[in-house]
Amino acid sequence: MLKAKFGPAGNCDSFYAEGHKSTMEAFGWLREMGLDAYEYQAGNGLRTSEATLKALGKKAAEHGILMSLHTPYFISLSGIEEEKRLKSLDYIRDSIKAAELLGADRIVIHSGSAAKITREEAMALARDTLERVAEDNKNTSVKLGLETMGKINQLGTLDEVIELCKTAPCYVPVVDIVHLNARVQGGLFPNDDAYKRVFDRIGEELGDDIAKNIHCHFSKIEYTAAGEKKHLTFADTEFGPVFEPLAEVIVKYDLAPRIICESAGTQAEDAFYMKRACLEYSMK
Repeated sequence: MLKAKFGPAGNCDSFYAEGHKSTMEAFGWLREMGLDAYEYQAGNGLRTSEATLKALGKKAAEHGILMSLHTPYFISLSGIEEEKRLKSLDYIRDSIKAAELLGADRIVIHSGSAAKITREEAMALARDTLERVAEDNKNTSVKLGLETMGKINQLGTLDEVIELCKTAPCYVPVVDIVHLNARVQGGLFPNDDAYKRVFDRIGEELGDDIAKNIHCHFSKIEYTAAGEKKHLTFADTEFGPVFEPLAEVIVKYDLAPRIICESAGTQAEDAFYMKRACLEYSMK
């Protein structure tokens, strides 16, 4: 039985084109499609009332949809402005509370910037921020996911994320496959062995259970010499990587990742494409 779960980041274009207006309707719609996960988008800030978040969580649970939450983009783990960096503690605390109301078991946090300082200085600042966050949020069961990033001037290589996750047990990696690919201008995942090395590396450093159950983002992304430029759809044939070798790894090694699709407007359809690829491989 396939253990991996698949779903979209937010609502796709077809959801609204069919006349749906509220995210409250998304979970039944996703279940009918055959999907089983959803990442609530709070990148531009948390503006939803507590009552609505709780209602959304209840509705998601009714349809068996696993929830996660993407935190605000303006969180700055490694910001050089002390006041702004420490304000991130409030944003993360609020995101954890929102996740609890949603019934989400994990949040996704951008790893930080290294644009104006050395990577070593950025890592030191990020660790300090994360130590404070862990100290201030000891009583939550929500896992705090640190995301691999797509721009070269951002913290967020796989090794950097793994190192930051060692700050406290509450931290887990969020592996955005195409971010890693964009950082090196493509070609990072030519086959199943390349994908498997990601799981192996996480297992070696953080434990096999974390590796087997990682939270992933997958779409296709246009990139430049600076890394990530913009999200595309699975219809794109110029920018990789292809998903099928990852499907092979997931099935062959009985992995249970949660894969959230961030395609530009077709995230639900592309999420189902990935699930179908895994199901087809499992029947070979």
